[in-house]
Amino acid sequence: MREENQSATTDFILLGVTGQQEQEDIFFILFLLIYPITLVGNMLIILAILSDVRLHNPMYFFLANLSLVDIFFSSVTIPKMLANHLLGSRAISFAGCFTQMDFMIFLANTDSYILAVMAVDRAVAISRPLHYTMIMRPCSCVLMLVASWAVAIINSIPHAVFTASLSFCENREVDNFYCDVAALIKLACSDNHLNVKMLHLGASIFSLPFLCIIISYVWVFATVLRVPSTKGILKAFSTCGSHLTVVSLYYGTVMGMYLRPLTSYSQKDAVITVMYTAVTPMLNPFIYSLRNRDMKAAVGKLFSRSSSSPQ
Repeated sequence: MREENQSATTDFILLGVTGQQEQEDIFFILFLLIYPITLVGNMLIILAILSDVRLHNPMYFFLANLSLVDIFFSSVTIPKMLANHLLGSRAISFAGCFTQMDFMIFLANTDSYILAVMAVDRAVAISRPLHYTMIMRPCSCVLMLVASWAVAIINSIPHAVFTASLSFCENREVDNFYCDVAALIKLACSDNHLNVKMLHLGASIFSLPFLCIIISYVWVFATVLRVPSTKGILKAFSTCGSHLTVVSLYYGTVMGMYLRPLTSYSQKDAVITVMYTAVTPMLNPFIYSLRNRDMKAAVGKLFSRSSSSPQ
């Protein structure tokens, strides 16, 4: 009876990751573990960077902003999924659905551009160490970050406007645990050819930073291979390895989802979206801190400072 009442409204119905109740219970527990780990891990990264003067440089400035974006990114979808599961409801309002979709596109793009900026920063640091401070000046870093947010906004707004203007059928069941743009376009009764073109264009714009990252690391590897010291080579690859791990997870799943025909999209693809909406933001703090001596020292100092503070 509840499902009939929900379908009779203008709300959308989020079918979840698999649509199977037993499996949804498992994903609920998974998300219940992932979300606090994501919040705590990324907050620790931000606090450690803010509290340690040695980390006040471009690399960690961008990392702190990546952690901030990841907190917002996870918070747009996971709390709603958890709340719906606890309340026994799968509904999300029309306005809530498109707000969620717009923020997801915006934050996904911001993540993408910050990862690209971080790759450029590493390329300059390794290939032009003597000119690094002159190239990566504070004002330059701030401008690159502002540009990342601005381009992300420009890329997200058209999707929200064009998708919200579609007419939707009586079937408002979204094949995902959040309002994914591809799933919404597929539900439309009106002509969606323009939206499909916008989706592919947006995915292409999203992927441009990936090309920038590839070029940056080709530049890095070309420089590193000219270093006569084996120790220098290993240190450079260790510095870049964590960033490449994040890039591979993030772009691999997103590009696999949206650079393909809309007709091939189904609910089984919702499992793929879990990787970049929940898993990657959770892994970032571990990847960047556990493989980075300076970050480990800063986090350790943060814990020792909090434990030694007067009660």
